[in-house]
Amino acid sequence: MSFTIANVNVNGLRAAARKGMGDWLASTSADVITLQEVRAPEELLAGLVGEGWTIVGEASLLKGRAGVAIAARTSLESIDLEGVRRGLPGLDEDAHTGRWLEADLEDPLGDGRHLTVISCYMHSGNTEKPQTMTDKYAFLDAMMLRLEELRADGRHVVLTGDINIAHTEWDIKNWKGNLKSAGFLPEERAYLDRLTTEAGFVDVHRSLHGDGPGPYTWWSQRGKAFDNDAGWRIDYQLTTEELAAKATSAQVDRAPSYDTRWSDHAPLVISYS
Repeated sequence: MSFTIANVNVNGLRAAARKGMGDWLASTSADVITLQEVRAPEELLAGLVGEGWTIVGEASLLKGRAGVAIAARTSLESIDLEGVRRGLPGLDEDAHTGRWLEADLEDPLGDGRHLTVISCYMHSGNTEKPQTMTDKYAFLDAMMLRLEELRADGRHVVLTGDINIAHTEWDIKNWKGNLKSAGFLPEERAYLDRLTTEAGFVDVHRSLHGDGPGPYTWWSQRGKAFDNDAGWRIDYQLTTEELAAKATSAQVDRAPSYDTRWSDHAPLVISYS
């Protein structure tokens, strides 16, 4: 048996649907799909995935911005709707709206443990706009505290989504040219250092892929970034150690060509035994 989780920043669900996201949804074997930057109501996602799914979301209070969702196949006995939590504790809702969603699944791996799935859309930040970096670091601080709380419960936890940080030089093609860019600042990368060492979480994609460049999950829409594979790996599945030990395969569902893309991100798909 395998249990598969896919996560993708859709860069606007309406646009993704027009560009062919439905074909990917019809072909994926994922049991759970987490989505970021949805920018659309849950009803639109329900119509896109069709019957056989339970869907929960956190829409942004800012129209046309952010928004996260989680879809789980009803064959999993669905999501525990009483175990759905929106937003990070201790943060101003107006500044951090539509960026964090937790949903509990009851023993999907058959080992007697609940699984908490998180869909996260991290602030991108901009070094020329200090408030955006202040918001990003505040979100990261709250995220670290929340993950420690969840891990202490002894449950499986998987943080999925667009974290908007390339952790190491292997995670960004042009790392030398981005040493002072948001998304690759030492202060940002330090959070992922802490998360994958003292906090006890595992970057499953990197663990399975091993050392070396990529595989990237986001490419700029400008120039020839996609054609030249000049990307960033900023979409993750970060899990508790016990869950990471069950991971068997990881792939990036990269579109075959620029004109067949339905988002500037590609889905990250990881299977667990």
